[in-house]
Amino acid sequence: MTYQWNFDFLWQMRPLLLQGLANTAKLWLVALSCGLLIGLVMGIFRTAPSRTLRTIGTFYVETIRNTPGMVQLIWFYFALPILTGMQSSAWVAASVSLAIYTGAYSAEIYRAGIVSIENGQWEAARALGFGYRDQMRYVILPQALMRMIPAFGNRAIELAKATTLASTIAFGELLYTAKTIAEDQMRPLETFTAVTLMFTAVLLPVSYFFIWLERRMANRAGQHRD
Repeated sequence: MTYQWNFDFLWQMRPLLLQGLANTAKLWLVALSCGLLIGLVMGIFRTAPSRTLRTIGTFYVETIRNTPGMVQLIWFYFALPILTGMQSSAWVAASVSLAIYTGAYSAEIYRAGIVSIENGQWEAARALGFGYRDQMRYVILPQALMRMIPAFGNRAIELAKATTLASTIAFGELLYTAKTIAEDQMRPLETFTAVTLMFTAVLLPVSYFFIWLERRMANRAGQHRD
């Protein structure tokens, strides 16, 4: 028996798919922005002179990084309301969970970038009278960020795909919308093929953007050295 492909129904369902894509993009951007900020703080903690700050940063990173993202999402949605007495929406639970999850991985990217800077740069900053905060702000982080771009690009793309976890708590992102359409139309192959194409159409330009950004930063650094 030959399967008869039929994509015609997807044209009628495009408003639902586009709304799901918009929800995915919103979740992605919020979780990525917050995750990068959390990661910056924890990455600095991980490299700080203070043992207390290093312990806090290490505990956060190792706890979150070694726990499945889906488990964290379900915990935030179902367990946190039991502990606090406050029920959060699927949107809030997904945003907070993915931001914290992304923060742990971003912290390691920041840490790796910071420790990759040569000791001479730290010594030069200290010779100028900079304290630890100013060393980070004016000398170390600007240089380290250039080395972090490829890793941040990978992290951004991985997070975009991880937003599909939100479908487990019925947040109306693209995968949840596709599941609903597939069950209604009994056409899962066509529906999920469309989802694949939509993710590819969005993430391929993002991938090329980070490649372009990395090359531009490298060229600018080369010009400064000249």
